[in-house]
Amino acid sequence: MDTHLIQKFERIGARAKIEFLPSRWSNSWRGTPRLLHPEFSIDIANDKHGQYFKLRIPEQNIPQLEVLDIQRNLRHLLLMARQEGNKDKFLCGHDERHWFTCAVPGQSVSNVVTAMNALRPAELRDAPLKSKERFARHTTAFIRQGEWFFIPEPRLIVAEKFVLQNEPISRGRGKPHWLENAYRTGGELVYVSPKYPLGLTEQEYQELLKRNLSASIIQFKTMMRGAGVYARGAVSHPDHATIYLRGWHRVIMNTEHQARAAKNMVFLD
Repeated sequence: MDTHLIQKFERIGARAKIEFLPSRWSNSWRGTPRLLHPEFSIDIANDKHGQYFKLRIPEQNIPQLEVLDIQRNLRHLLLMARQEGNKDKFLCGHDERHWFTCAVPGQSVSNVVTAMNALRPAELRDAPLKSKERFARHTTAFIRQGEWFFIPEPRLIVAEKFVLQNEPISRGRGKPHWLENAYRTGGELVYVSPKYPLGLTEQEYQELLKRNLSASIIQFKTMMRGAGVYARGAVSHPDHATIYLRGWHRVIMNTEHQARAAKNMVFLD
Protein backbone atom coordinates (compact mmCIF):
# COMPACT_ATOMS: atom_id res chain seq x y z
CA MET A 1 0.00 0.00 0.00
CA ASP A 2 2.78 2.43 0.96
CA THR A 3 4.58 2.59 -2.39
CA HIS A 4 1.40 2.57 -4.48
CA LEU A 5 -0.16 5.38 -2.45
CA ILE A 6 2.95 7.53 -2.45
CA GLN A 7 3.18 7.18 -6.23
CA LYS A 8 -0.33 8.62 -6.56
CA PHE A 9 0.82 11.78 -4.77
CA GLU A 10 3.88 11.95 -6.99
CA ARG A 11 1.58 12.16 -10.02
CA ILE A 12 0.42 15.61 -8.88
CA GLY A 13 4.00 16.65 -8.11
CA ALA A 14 3.77 16.12 -4.35
CA ARG A 15 5.69 14.11 -1.78
CA ALA A 16 3.96 11.93 0.81
CA LYS A 17 5.19 10.10 3.90
CA ILE A 18 3.42 7.61 6.13
CA GLU A 19 3.59 7.64 9.93
CA PHE A 20 2.13 4.72 11.92
CA LEU A 21 0.38 5.62 15.17
CA PRO A 22 0.28 3.16 18.11
CA SER A 23 -2.85 2.65 20.19
CA ARG A 24 -2.72 3.84 23.78
CA TRP A 25 -4.37 3.07 27.08
CA SER A 26 -6.50 5.69 28.80
CA ASN A 27 -8.69 5.75 31.92
CA SER A 28 -12.43 6.30 31.46
CA TRP A 29 -14.35 8.64 33.74
CA ARG A 30 -14.94 5.64 36.05
CA GLY A 31 -11.23 4.92 36.19
CA THR A 32 -11.51 1.83 34.00
CA PRO A 33 -8.60 1.46 31.53
CA ARG A 34 -9.56 1.31 27.87
CA LEU A 35 -7.57 0.99 24.68
CA LEU A 36 -7.89 3.94 22.33
CA HIS A 37 -7.32 3.47 18.61
CA PRO A 38 -6.38 6.68 16.77
CA GLU A 39 -8.13 7.59 13.53
CA PHE A 40 -6.49 8.18 10.18
CA SER A 41 -5.50 11.79 9.56
CA ILE A 42 -3.55 13.74 6.97
CA ASP A 43 -1.69 17.01 7.28
CA ILE A 44 0.98 19.16 5.65
CA ALA A 45 4.45 18.91 7.19
CA ASN A 46 7.87 20.32 6.37
CA ASP A 47 11.37 18.89 6.16
CA LYS A 48 14.64 20.06 4.59
CA HIS A 49 13.19 19.37 1.13
CA GLY A 50 10.06 21.45 1.69
CA GLN A 51 6.40 20.58 2.20
CA TYR A 52 4.96 17.08 2.05
CA PHE A 53 1.74 15.25 2.92
CA LYS A 54 1.99 13.36 6.20
CA LEU A 55 -0.43 10.42 6.39
CA ARG A 56 -0.93 9.21 9.96
CA ILE A 57 -2.16 5.62 9.96
CA PRO A 58 -3.19 3.64 13.08
CA GLU A 59 -1.09 0.51 13.63
CA GLN A 60 -3.93 -1.59 15.07
CA ASN A 61 -6.84 -0.33 13.01
CA ILE A 62 -5.43 0.25 9.54
CA PRO A 63 -7.91 2.00 7.23
CA GLN A 64 -8.42 1.14 3.59
CA LEU A 65 -7.02 4.05 1.59
CA GLU A 66 -8.06 4.66 -2.00
CA VAL A 67 -7.32 7.53 -4.38
CA LEU A 68 -10.64 8.12 -6.15
CA ASP A 69 -9.48 10.68 -8.67
CA ILE A 70 -6.37 12.50 -9.85
CA GLN A 71 -6.41 15.79 -11.78
CA ARG A 72 -2.81 16.43 -12.78
CA ASN A 73 -3.59 19.75 -14.50
CA LEU A 74 -5.06 21.08 -11.23
CA ARG A 75 -2.46 19.26 -9.10
CA HIS A 76 -5.30 17.84 -7.00
CA LEU A 77 -6.36 14.35 -5.92
CA LEU A 78 -9.23 12.94 -3.88
CA LEU A 79 -8.36 10.41 -1.18
CA MET A 80 -10.88 8.19 0.64
CA ALA A 81 -10.22 6.45 3.97
CA ARG A 82 -12.50 3.59 5.06
CA GLN A 83 -12.28 2.94 8.80
CA GLU A 84 -14.79 1.48 11.26
CA GLY A 85 -17.70 1.89 8.86
CA ASN A 86 -16.84 5.49 8.00
CA LYS A 87 -15.82 6.78 4.59
CA ASP A 88 -13.87 10.00 5.02
CA LYS A 89 -12.74 11.92 1.96
CA PHE A 90 -9.88 14.39 1.69
CA LEU A 91 -9.08 16.81 -1.10
CA CYS A 92 -5.30 17.15 -1.44
CA GLY A 93 -3.66 19.58 -3.79
CA HIS A 94 -1.82 22.81 -4.48
CA ASP A 95 -3.40 26.24 -4.03
CA GLU A 96 -1.44 29.33 -5.10
CA ARG A 97 1.81 28.89 -3.15
CA HIS A 98 1.44 25.82 -0.95
CA TRP A 99 0.08 22.30 -0.67
CA PHE A 100 -3.15 21.86 1.27
CA THR A 101 -5.48 19.17 2.48
CA CYS A 102 -9.06 19.42 3.72
CA ALA A 103 -11.81 17.05 4.71
CA VAL A 104 -14.74 16.99 2.28
CA PRO A 105 -18.39 16.55 3.38
CA GLY A 106 -21.00 14.63 1.42
CA GLN A 107 -21.58 10.99 0.53
CA SER A 108 -21.94 11.65 -3.21
CA VAL A 109 -18.46 13.15 -3.63
CA SER A 110 -16.59 10.90 -6.06
CA ASN A 111 -13.95 13.03 -7.82
CA VAL A 112 -11.98 16.26 -7.57
CA VAL A 113 -14.65 18.37 -9.26
CA THR A 114 -17.50 17.21 -7.01
CA ALA A 115 -15.22 17.64 -3.99
CA MET A 116 -14.49 21.25 -4.92
CA ASN A 117 -18.21 21.90 -5.41
CA ALA A 118 -19.00 20.29 -2.05
CA LEU A 119 -16.58 22.63 -0.31
CA ARG A 120 -18.38 25.71 -1.59
CA PRO A 121 -20.82 27.28 0.86
CA ALA A 122 -24.49 26.52 0.24
CA GLU A 123 -25.03 30.14 -0.80
CA LEU A 124 -22.77 29.57 -3.82
CA ARG A 125 -23.81 26.08 -4.97
CA ASP A 126 -26.13 27.46 -7.65
CA ALA A 127 -24.11 30.57 -8.48
CA PRO A 128 -24.16 31.24 -12.26
CA LEU A 129 -20.48 30.80 -13.15
CA LYS A 130 -18.95 30.96 -16.60
CA SER A 131 -17.13 27.83 -17.77
CA LYS A 132 -13.73 29.52 -17.40
CA GLU A 133 -14.62 30.40 -13.78
CA ARG A 134 -15.20 26.78 -12.80
CA PHE A 135 -11.97 26.51 -10.82
CA ALA A 136 -11.14 30.21 -10.49
CA ARG A 137 -10.54 32.00 -7.21
CA HIS A 138 -11.90 35.29 -8.54
CA THR A 139 -15.33 35.00 -10.19
CA THR A 140 -18.37 37.14 -10.84
CA ALA A 141 -20.09 35.60 -7.79
CA PHE A 142 -17.27 35.51 -5.21
CA ILE A 143 -13.58 35.91 -4.45
CA ARG A 144 -11.81 33.08 -2.63
CA GLN A 145 -8.68 33.13 -0.51
CA GLY A 146 -7.82 29.71 0.91
CA GLU A 147 -10.84 28.38 2.81
CA TRP A 148 -12.63 31.75 2.87
CA PHE A 149 -15.19 33.00 0.36
CA PHE A 150 -16.04 36.69 0.00
CA ILE A 151 -19.46 37.43 -1.51
CA PRO A 152 -20.28 40.99 -2.69
CA GLU A 153 -22.90 42.83 -0.61
CA PRO A 154 -23.39 46.06 -2.61
CA ARG A 155 -26.43 47.12 -0.59
CA LEU A 156 -24.71 46.93 2.78
CA ILE A 157 -24.08 50.33 4.37
CA VAL A 158 -22.00 50.48 7.56
CA ALA A 159 -21.41 53.55 9.70
CA GLU A 160 -17.67 54.15 9.91
CA LYS A 161 -17.73 54.15 13.73
CA PHE A 162 -18.57 50.42 13.60
CA VAL A 163 -15.76 49.53 11.17
CA LEU A 164 -12.93 47.51 12.74
CA GLN A 165 -9.35 47.80 11.55
CA ASN A 166 -6.91 44.95 10.88
CA GLU A 167 -9.12 42.15 12.19
CA PRO A 168 -8.04 38.48 12.12
CA ILE A 169 -10.35 35.64 11.11
CA SER A 170 -9.54 32.01 11.81
CA ARG A 171 -11.16 28.59 11.57
CA GLY A 172 -9.66 27.76 14.98
CA ARG A 173 -6.25 26.56 13.89
CA GLY A 174 -3.42 27.68 11.67
CA LYS A 175 -2.42 31.19 10.70
CA PRO A 176 -5.25 33.76 10.57
CA HIS A 177 -6.30 35.82 7.57
CA TRP A 178 -6.26 39.57 8.19
CA LEU A 179 -9.02 41.94 7.11
CA GLU A 180 -8.12 45.58 6.51
CA ASN A 181 -11.71 46.63 7.36
CA ALA A 182 -14.28 44.43 9.08
CA TYR A 183 -17.82 44.68 10.39
CA ARG A 184 -19.38 41.98 12.49
CA THR A 185 -22.82 41.14 13.83
CA GLY A 186 -23.85 38.73 16.58
CA GLY A 187 -21.71 35.79 17.64
CA GLU A 188 -20.48 34.52 21.00
CA LEU A 189 -17.62 36.03 22.98
CA VAL A 190 -14.84 33.49 23.65
CA TYR A 191 -11.39 33.56 25.23
CA VAL A 192 -8.65 32.27 22.95
CA SER A 193 -5.02 31.30 23.61
CA PRO A 194 -2.46 28.97 21.98
CA LYS A 195 -3.54 26.25 24.44
CA TYR A 196 -7.25 26.87 23.74
CA PRO A 197 -7.33 27.79 20.02
CA LEU A 198 -11.05 27.03 19.66
CA GLY A 199 -11.94 29.39 22.47
CA LEU A 200 -13.56 29.14 25.90
CA THR A 201 -16.96 30.62 26.70
CA GLU A 202 -17.23 33.03 29.63
CA GLN A 203 -18.43 30.20 31.89
CA GLU A 204 -15.68 27.83 30.76
CA TYR A 205 -13.09 30.55 31.25
CA GLN A 206 -14.24 31.31 34.80
CA GLU A 207 -14.33 27.60 35.67
CA LEU A 208 -10.78 27.23 34.39
CA LEU A 209 -9.63 30.07 36.64
CA LYS A 210 -11.28 28.42 39.65
CA ARG A 211 -9.60 25.06 38.94
CA ASN A 212 -6.21 26.47 38.07
CA LEU A 213 -5.11 29.86 39.40
CA SER A 214 -2.00 29.76 37.17
CA ALA A 215 -4.33 29.96 34.16
CA SER A 216 -4.68 33.67 34.90
CA ILE A 217 -1.17 34.26 33.56
CA ILE A 218 -2.06 32.73 30.18
CA GLN A 219 -2.33 35.43 27.56
CA PHE A 220 -5.96 35.07 26.47
CA LYS A 221 -7.51 37.36 23.90
CA THR A 222 -11.23 37.80 23.32
CA MET A 223 -12.72 36.91 19.94
CA MET A 224 -16.19 36.29 18.54
CA ARG A 225 -17.23 32.77 17.59
CA GLY A 226 -19.85 32.23 14.89
CA ALA A 227 -20.35 35.93 14.17
CA GLY A 228 -21.64 37.35 10.91
CA VAL A 229 -18.61 39.03 9.36
CA TYR A 230 -18.17 41.44 6.45
CA ALA A 231 -14.89 42.61 4.92
CA ARG A 232 -13.67 45.52 2.85
CA GLY A 233 -10.26 46.44 1.49
CA ALA A 234 -7.19 44.20 1.60
CA VAL A 235 -7.30 40.60 2.84
CA SER A 236 -3.87 39.16 3.55
CA HIS A 237 -2.33 35.84 4.55
CA PRO A 238 1.32 34.68 4.36
CA ASP A 239 0.41 31.64 2.24
CA HIS A 240 -1.81 33.49 -0.25
CA ALA A 241 -1.67 36.47 -2.55
CA THR A 242 -3.36 39.52 -1.02
CA ILE A 243 -6.79 40.24 -2.44
CA TYR A 244 -8.57 43.61 -2.53
CA LEU A 245 -12.30 43.91 -1.95
CA ARG A 246 -14.08 46.91 -3.43
CA GLY A 247 -17.03 47.52 -1.17
CA TRP A 248 -18.37 45.24 1.52
CA HIS A 249 -18.29 41.45 1.09
CA ARG A 250 -19.85 38.78 3.29
CA VAL A 251 -17.25 36.39 4.70
CA ILE A 252 -18.12 32.69 4.64
CA MET A 253 -15.93 29.72 5.43
CA ASN A 254 -15.93 26.66 3.18
CA THR A 255 -17.86 23.58 4.29
CA GLU A 256 -14.91 21.54 5.58
CA HIS A 257 -16.22 21.89 9.14
CA GLN A 258 -19.30 19.86 8.11
CA ALA A 259 -17.17 16.79 7.33
CA ARG A 260 -16.90 14.11 10.03
CA ALA A 261 -13.11 14.07 9.66
CA ALA A 262 -12.78 17.81 10.32
CA LYS A 263 -13.38 17.90 14.05
CA ASN A 264 -13.25 20.87 16.41
CA MET A 265 -13.31 23.53 13.73
CA VAL A 266 -15.03 26.86 14.38
CA PHE A 267 -15.18 30.37 12.91
CA LEU A 268 -13.28 32.87 15.05
CA ASP A 269 -12.87 36.57 14.34
